[in-house]
Amino acid sequence: MSPSGRSRHPLAGIAVAGVATTRQARSLDGGSVQICLEAARAALDDAGMGIAEVDGISARWPGPGGAVFGPGSVDWSAILGRGFDWIGDTYPQGAPGLLDAAAAILAGQCSTVLVFGGRAGESRAVPPGEDASRAAVPPGEDASRAAVPPGYDASRATVSSGDDATRATVLSGDDATRAVASYTRPENEFVACWGSLTAAQFALVAQVYLHRFSPDPERMALVPATIRNAGSANPAAVMYRRGPYRPADVLASPPVAEPFRLLDLCLATEGAAAMVVTSLERARDCPSAPALILGGGSEWRRQQYVDPPRYDDVARIGAGAYGRSFGMAGLRPGDVDVFELYDINTFEVIRQFETLGFCGEGEGVDYLAEAGIGLDGRHPTNTDGGLLAYSHVGFGGPTLKIVEAVRQIRGTAGPSQVADAEVALVTGAGSGAQYHNAVLLGADR
Repeated sequence: MSPSGRSRHPLAGIAVAGVATTRQARSLDGGSVQICLEAARAALDDAGMGIAEVDGISARWPGPGGAVFGPGSVDWSAILGRGFDWIGDTYPQGAPGLLDAAAAILAGQCSTVLVFGGRAGESRAVPPGEDASRAAVPPGEDASRAAVPPGYDASRATVSSGDDATRATVLSGDDATRAVASYTRPENEFVACWGSLTAAQFALVAQVYLHRFSPDPERMALVPATIRNAGSANPAAVMYRRGPYRPADVLASPPVAEPFRLLDLCLATEGAAAMVVTSLERARDCPSAPALILGGGSEWRRQQYVDPPRYDDVARIGAGAYGRSFGMAGLRPGDVDVFELYDINTFEVIRQFETLGFCGEGEGVDYLAEAGIGLDGRHPTNTDGGLLAYSHVGFGGPTLKIVEAVRQIRGTAGPSQVADAEVALVTGAGSGAQYHNAVLLGADR
């Protein structure tokens, strides 16, 4: 359904004018500042702008109040050599970052916002007992095709389908928790001290779902297999040419956090992403086609990864955000042409489709198996391979979803292009994190 012709809504007149990603890989040389600047410059180039036109910035910033440099925060004004009229550092990525930037522009606080984030040079730590010479990616070698060292933790390993997946080993105890990406194991009470990680938090919810509804395992495994095959076909994906994947490959991969297996879980990789947000009037003068913000919303229940999630509290999280997003846009979920959903694991994709109202609770596995989520399916989903196979860079990962959605709307997504895509849904976070967000983007027709 074309996004044109609807009545004006609070976010009307704001658009994404530029997007960019850097190379994505298991690990990258350099540092996080360098890779973030690379993405930021590329997004500005895509928008045909220079940094002098940017008066708002959304990135990880020293806080609170700029007085303390928390982990990952950077004094971006010093690095970029200029001050800004507006700073967004509450959630500077994905749908919330985009919606905050739009609100700042509409409130007259700034006119053009640069949103960016990513990481590099943080994944070369060697797990205890592992040969350091095997952990690093040799210079000149494509990190996305590097073999996974034996014993690498499942939450950050990138393994092939079939026999490679079944031979992968997983560390246990302290060795395992030290090997995971730092952002997957926050230093919160009752989390870090027990060696918990984000996969386990989501597993608490997924276990109840499987107990109550007993979905068919092979049909459920079709979801990650389909998304991973999209990544296998995407030359920019970390898992490029690692497929084809079958449901049997997913079910044969090593268990990580019951009920999740290795191939049920997203990657933990490196790279960066950025977007330029401005008025639609300004965006129409840019060299690349703008993507309109049609609607959006967020839903926050609890601080993520502090108290364990309960299924009955979070099973439908996002329903309110979806309702506000579609109500603002004057659309229904069936009007969406392409879904860029936050696929931190298999269950979360299924849960989101149920919460969107395409089927009843507990019916998502069968519904998606019949409807299809591949390019030839009724609901093309995570067309670049998503967090499962394209990349997940921690802070900045949700912005990867925005980038792919904009490319789909522009018709520049290459082999993964959905024909005549005009409306895209982007989501972030989910049940295990106890918050969720969404934004609808549309073509300027």
